[in-house]
Amino acid sequence: MKSSLSRKLFVAVLGTALFVALAMGVADGWSFARGFLGYVNGLTEERAESVLPKMQDYYRRYGSWDRLRGRNPEWFELMRPPVGDETPEWVMPASDLTGGGLRIALLDAAGEPVVQFVQLTDDASRRPIEVDGQVVGWLAVVPFQSVVEAGGEMLVKRQLLSSMGVGVLALLLAALIARWASRRLLAPVRQVAAATHRLAAGDYSERVQAQADDEVGQLARDFNQLAFALERNERMRREFMASISHELRTPLAVLRGELEALEDGVRALDAMSLRSLQQEVGLLNKLVADLYELSLADVGALTYRKSPVDLIELLQLSLAGAAGRCRERGLSLEMTVPERTRPVLADAGRLQQLFGNLLENSLRYTDSGGRLRIEVVQDGAGIGVDWMDSGPGVPDAELSRLFERFYRAEASRRRASGGSGLGLAICRSIAEAHGGTLEARRSPLGGLWLHLQLPTESA
Repeated sequence: MKSSLSRKLFVAVLGTALFVALAMGVADGWSFARGFLGYVNGLTEERAESVLPKMQDYYRRYGSWDRLRGRNPEWFELMRPPVGDETPEWVMPASDLTGGGLRIALLDAAGEPVVQFVQLTDDASRRPIEVDGQVVGWLAVVPFQSVVEAGGEMLVKRQLLSSMGVGVLALLLAALIARWASRRLLAPVRQVAAATHRLAAGDYSERVQAQADDEVGQLARDFNQLAFALERNERMRREFMASISHELRTPLAVLRGELEALEDGVRALDAMSLRSLQQEVGLLNKLVADLYELSLADVGALTYRKSPVDLIELLQLSLAGAAGRCRERGLSLEMTVPERTRPVLADAGRLQQLFGNLLENSLRYTDSGGRLRIEVVQDGAGIGVDWMDSGPGVPDAELSRLFERFYRAEASRRRASGGSGLGLAICRSIAEAHGGTLEARRSPLGGLWLHLQLPTESA
């Protein structure tokens, strides 16, 4: 049978309570027996000490112990302790109530018994009876060795019953607490465990209610965060596979159609046919190259040969033919740069690739008759490059998704207006590899504002 966490907790708490109850019972019994024996032996010692002067007077009067041999009733008179002014003569001494009076024996000067009720043991204490500086006898006290000898059987039984009652009450209380804890405190843990089982089975929409601020509540919140991340990753994986299949299918379909037309003689093999085939092959090659570059960036295998670079010079070199391309698309290009900036420690080729991707993005998605504004600003944090174009704009809810692979802000997947959807993802990867950032904002011109921030060499 499977042992649940609730059952383990119940058994652990109940077992601990049982062990504690037994340990307390044993310790209490040992402590009681030890204390009781100490008490009754103490009474007997006090009794012997109190009658010692009477024994000295008796020996002075008669000169020997012969009259006391054979348990003479006179012995019991001598054993009666002195009576105080407020103590009635008929009150029995406490030591007699416990049987301690019979543990006192009288020995002569040679240590031979004169009056004895129990067998002398090695641990018996002896008090000398001195008369005129000479030891004439001994009062020996034989201590009790067990509670049974001291007549405390009833007390022991009562003590045992009391301990058992307390132990049973403690076990019942522990059982109630363990049952409550296993049901109440572990309920959220069981809920998280069940949700984890369903999550492992592929139900990424599973969530749990985090109702507490303790460790269990934190566990529930962490589980929800994990489930959300897995659900998002699964969605992105499916979108990624769908996007790859779509991006590969289109040029392959065109190539297949072109080749079938050439094979059937419908289309002649001329320069125009070869140009069409070459264009589709180029699209396939760029898509595969972008995917390969992103995969290298994911595992940190991209190589960057960094050196001090003049960002203004590099930007102007990268956009050398941008003005003509913008005129072809009906766009006006504006560039504002400072005279000098601090050098940037960067890979010049990678930054040129970044600027080229940003230009391609603006050319594809900016309507004819629009504007493209590029500004370079140097501040204390480094150098910022603002890339702003005119409409159409991007909804605020979609700005953060622009850097996802294969994501396009437009709903359609028309290749005439957009590329593969990998360009901005590659741009952000390059920016982060240089210790910078690339963010998307709403452009004051009505379109998209991409802000690139790079640290300078002295920053």
